[in-house]
Amino acid sequence: MAKLSPEDIKLRHSITKRFIDLRESTGMSQSEFAKFHELDRQQVNRWESLVDARGVTIYTIQKFCTLLNISLSDFFDDPLFK
Repeated sequence: MAKLSPEDIKLRHSITKRFIDLRESTGMSQSEFAKFHELDRQQVNRWESLVDARGVTIYTIQKFCTLLNISLSDFFDDPLFK
């Protein structure tokens, strides 16, 4: 895997922060969120991990948006991405 540029790392951190912020806005812990959506808690943990070099795919972001009933546009319409 190629080394991430500083811009790539910043984007990955912003996406991770957005996952955390949106999940926390539901009032659920990672475990509660996973159970409610019939996911493995470790999967939610990976989505929110800043140390996982893989990051998430656009398909994962879309799945997360579907779970929260928001659009991709809603996901990225945040000051984190400005």
